[in-house]
Amino acid sequence: MEVSLPHSVEQMLQRICTEQQQPPPEAHTRRNLASLGEESTLELLRKISHLKIRNLSALINYMVGKAAQGDAASHSPTPKHLISSPSSTPKKARRQASSPQLVALGELEFRKAFLILSYIGDKRPEDLLSAEEILKLKNLPMGVFETEVWNNLGRKFIKEEDRQRSFDWDSDKTHIYHCHVSPDGSYRFKGPYLNKTRTHLQRVLGDENILLVKFAEDVTDRSSLNCSTDSNASYNKIAREGIFVGLRQYRFFVFKDGGKEEKKKNPTSSVKCYFVFMESSALSGKTVHEARCIFMHAHMVSSVAKYMARFSLILSKTVKLDVDLSTVNIQRIDDEPGRDEDGHVVYDEDWKPLILTDGTGFISEDLALRCPNNLCRGKYMNNGNSDPLLIQCRLFNNGCAVKGTLLLNRKLPPRTIQIRPSMIKVETDPKLSDTQTVNSVEINGTSNQPRRSYLSKYLIALLSYGGVPNEYFMNLLKDALEDAPSVQSSKRAALRVSLRFGEMDDSIVTRMILSGIPIDEPFLHHCLSFMVNEERKGLRVGKLPVNDCFYLMGTADPTGTLKSDEVCIILDHGQVQGRVLVYKHPGLHFGDIHVLNATYVEALEEFVGNAKYAIFFPIKGPRSLADEMANSDFDGDMYWVSRNQQLLQYFRASEPWMRKRSTRHVPSKRPTDFSPDELEHELFQLFLTTRFQTSSAIGMAADNWLVFMDRLLTLRDDCSDEKECLKRKMLELTDIYYDALDAPKSGMKVNVSKELKAEKFPHFMGRESSYHSTSILGQIYDAVESFQPENQSTKEIWRLPLFNIDAVPQACLRSWKDRYDQYRSEMAAALQHGGETKDEYAAEVINKYKQILYGAAEFEESPRNLEDIFDEALAIYHVTYEFVINGARVSYCNFPWRVAGRALCKLYTVKLGEKSMVCVPSVLRQVFN
Repeated sequence: MEVSLPHSVEQMLQRICTEQQQPPPEAHTRRNLASLGEESTLELLRKISHLKIRNLSALINYMVGKAAQGDAASHSPTPKHLISSPSSTPKKARRQASSPQLVALGELEFRKAFLILSYIGDKRPEDLLSAEEILKLKNLPMGVFETEVWNNLGRKFIKEEDRQRSFDWDSDKTHIYHCHVSPDGSYRFKGPYLNKTRTHLQRVLGDENILLVKFAEDVTDRSSLNCSTDSNASYNKIAREGIFVGLRQYRFFVFKDGGKEEKKKNPTSSVKCYFVFMESSALSGKTVHEARCIFMHAHMVSSVAKYMARFSLILSKTVKLDVDLSTVNIQRIDDEPGRDEDGHVVYDEDWKPLILTDGTGFISEDLALRCPNNLCRGKYMNNGNSDPLLIQCRLFNNGCAVKGTLLLNRKLPPRTIQIRPSMIKVETDPKLSDTQTVNSVEINGTSNQPRRSYLSKYLIALLSYGGVPNEYFMNLLKDALEDAPSVQSSKRAALRVSLRFGEMDDSIVTRMILSGIPIDEPFLHHCLSFMVNEERKGLRVGKLPVNDCFYLMGTADPTGTLKSDEVCIILDHGQVQGRVLVYKHPGLHFGDIHVLNATYVEALEEFVGNAKYAIFFPIKGPRSLADEMANSDFDGDMYWVSRNQQLLQYFRASEPWMRKRSTRHVPSKRPTDFSPDELEHELFQLFLTTRFQTSSAIGMAADNWLVFMDRLLTLRDDCSDEKECLKRKMLELTDIYYDALDAPKSGMKVNVSKELKAEKFPHFMGRESSYHSTSILGQIYDAVESFQPENQSTKEIWRLPLFNIDAVPQACLRSWKDRYDQYRSEMAAALQHGGETKDEYAAEVINKYKQILYGAAEFEESPRNLEDIFDEALAIYHVTYEFVINGARVSYCNFPWRVAGRALCKLYTVKLGEKSMVCVPSVLRQVFN
């Protein structure tokens, strides 16, 4: 198999062969060159080019051997590289000089070897451990292994927050391995981190064969690229030569831009880059290009920008559908185009037909029933257990990659999936029809029971522009704030607030209130105060709760009966009828909110049966209603639907959005126009650009649109000229915004011109250069700011009289005192992690102590004697509250309620002498609106 060499090396070789009339180097000669690295190879070839060459391969082999001997004699690794870095040492020399310590690490389970490398920071294993010391750790259980390595190494060389202390090592959770690359090209490892979700890439290759690589910005160079020339060179060298974890070489493979939502959470790390171990069982003997082809034939797309946008589908968090695709009939069916009144197909500004079924196909009932219920972004949700009506998925089959939704179709024969051209993102390369691929249906999400819905500042602005009076929103705000003043004195108000936060705390606050525990109980009081403050934060930015509104996944009407202004909506009790408002976030156009008629479609039941929760759009008319709303489609987009009668009474729709210009696709080469080496170079440059040249066009367009909308909402009717000027700017910003959202796929460079940038911002946006807004958004902000709830601080810590400490066995108190001391240490370490990882590690700690108490995951599943559970639950309660009474913060009281809360609530009702009643949360929410 021909070895891939860097493009610059290939060019130099070609020039030498031409000038010296030599045949190309032999395969083993190319391997020798590859072992040197690009810069060393170029230097060697420069020397050769000045010589009279009789046999090019023989001369290169001689020169490489001579260079390797020199390197072996003089090499001294850079200390900051954990293992001799590929950016400083040729691959062959590194492997010839493998130390006993690296060989010993290779004998360990990978996660154990990685943990050692993670815990030694920027040190070398050769300087800290002998091979014998490493091998002595080999057979230790993972939990004991981690403690041993931390005590001997980790505490000396890394920060406490980087410790990977887990209580779930033996679970089937995903292990994620991090590598942090510095601008000088050195790198260090962190992890493994445990995660509940999994990707197609992880399932195919295995966790240990994937490295999540984070490239740091050069803080000494604050140029527009945020990546200096030196660091750019270092990073390119890493891409060419790979990253070594012990003796395992990982190569650049795929990256994914986290998008707008991820950038909001952490703008510096939303782009995730993955290197893979090329000698794993799945990839052994393959080039990087061949390795990618086992997932999909991404080189078949039309541009380099689309290549990685499509290939990154393997990074979606999914659950694999348990079915052998070779036994499934995957049929291709046509998309439905938009048609005018005469039945002629309608085309867009780029002369492409407008599609009414963009992104949605069908799945037979037997396969749909095998799909998981209540899935969202690869995670299982707790609300409801109905069979899925609509399934968001990625389908990989024979090099073809499909993205979209599959609608349940009971009319299809068993084991059938139907896909449309609009769903196919990558086509099969006919030249590779005989090569092996990994075929799978990966479920990303399902149609689920809608949660409580809230307005947003953009939706409020559009509704206000459409005629909804300010008083309506202020009344919503008044209702939302109504519970805050009385939450500490009214159980009804407290219960309403707790129900809105049930998913955050496993409904423990609701359980406490319903069990009869006084609402001034210290921990309950603390939680209610926190919930009220969190609500206020949301209200300030327009997050107003509103009734009869919900988010539903959208698809196309399979019956073809809906008219162009009709939709069909299926909720808990079946199809609903009447006028509705429909909107797709993040729509900014005046016409992005549609007024439509929800219609009963009897024929639909033949397709979906009793399945629930979706909105069906018509396949009649010139243009898809979804496309009219923020350029949306049916590949999993969620649509805001409102049956709220007041909103319907006031709102008047505007003309829908229509792109005023061509999408201006950027002329570019196809991936097949590049050699494999050139394509690798192009893809990594695209990653560096995406990582360091982050576009601000999305946020800038949205922010300036909001400024102009704020001004528009406050102008008098006689200011018609200024209104028209503002509208023109807003329409242009809307197009820019939608272009920027599609830029990662289109390759388009999107900028906001100076003429479209506001000089001052309304005060509710929190900018330095601001003015005081009197629009509805400004009024909402001011009203929330002026609202002063009663003093909600917990003044005194006291214990519930019914929980008598004298009844608790001393042995229970002693054992749980020791455990509580251990818990605080473990929880402190868990909370050092960031983002979602922090929550998962904290949950692990809680689950550990639940298991100790119950002998099961939860109270209801416990095989233990009830009295024994009550004794230990009381011990946990008293040990913790004693600690808090002696000076700790009231938040520390969460331990007994999070671990033993269900048992304590049950015990409290027993001591009250009352019988408990069964009530499901959904009924409570309906009762309390």
